[in-house]
Amino acid sequence: MNSFARNAASAAQTISSQASRDSQPSQGSQPSQASQPSQGSQPSQASQPSQGSQPSQLSQGSQASQTVAAPGPQATPAQAMQVSSTSPAVRPRPLLLLGLDGTRWSIAAEPGVGTNLQRLAREGSWHQMTMEVPTISAPGWGSILTGTTHAEHGLRDNSCVGGRTWNCPDFLSQAFYEDQRTTTFAAAGWPVLVDPSGLGPIIHPRMEQQYAGLHNVIVRDGETYGYQRIDAEIADIAAAKLRSPEAFDVGFVYFCDVDDAGHVYGLQGEEYRAAIRRVDAHVGHLIEVISARDEDWLVVLTTDHGHRDEGGHGGDSPRERESWVVAWAPSGNIPDWPEIIEPWELAGLMLAARRA
Repeated sequence: MNSFARNAASAAQTISSQASRDSQPSQGSQPSQASQPSQGSQPSQASQPSQGSQPSQLSQGSQASQTVAAPGPQATPAQAMQVSSTSPAVRPRPLLLLGLDGTRWSIAAEPGVGTNLQRLAREGSWHQMTMEVPTISAPGWGSILTGTTHAEHGLRDNSCVGGRTWNCPDFLSQAFYEDQRTTTFAAAGWPVLVDPSGLGPIIHPRMEQQYAGLHNVIVRDGETYGYQRIDAEIADIAAAKLRSPEAFDVGFVYFCDVDDAGHVYGLQGEEYRAAIRRVDAHVGHLIEVISARDEDWLVVLTTDHGHRDEGGHGGDSPRERESWVVAWAPSGNIPDWPEIIEPWELAGLMLAARRA
């Protein structure tokens, strides 16, 4: 029996016992309140944290606090129980992370290539990020999405063998555990990130929340059907979700067309730039939909690694390790983040910006 059920049973028993008495309950007696899950220390914003001082993570099993109100003489079981949250009056700002796999900023910044990305960087903020080695997607996204280092999440390659991601909740899960009203959304065409039937996934499925309509996961297979096609489908699904009245509170949308082009054609020809233009158009579409909502959204964009000029990554060269972060908001409410961000710091920075 979980804590919520135990509290419900306790409340019902209390009501029954109170009804059998003639006297009123004591005004000072209140049942104990379940403790909030630990938020962990905030990551350093000035320099890379030492090996022994990584920011702590919320455990996957943590639950938001639940309180049982002291029932009066006329209380009903429904009135006796009330689920509390971190802030009943004010909801944190909505957040969307856009993952652009294998996108080298120096090429996206060329005239006529990443026009939307360039605009978002001008209107928002741009930050340098250097990825850990090996510069492979599963370890890279593992650090970005969960706020942990390679040593902590245990991912060494895209097979995810030996990974400990079940003990490293992604930032969507962390947001939900902080406040169980939070609705989350993830859409990706790379199954390792989202498909529970295959390798990974790095994004926790949280089936109970999916059944309750609090967590929506869109799984597509770009490895089989091609990322140019699947990225377009992912963008359309995400845009439709953002146009709906309820949308979501925290989301992650992933594109892999650019990385795929880098592997196939290298970075020196037109094919890689054409892929950036396609993904840039998807980004522009989502930004347009978000701007129409008239809400204080925070949109963050990043990539998991760079590429060698001839295409490919995994090593420790500067070109392979280079990454970047762009933070943008339609309201202009941009968080004050350091110029250099470590991969494992981003999740904590985003969640802190929601609460600010």
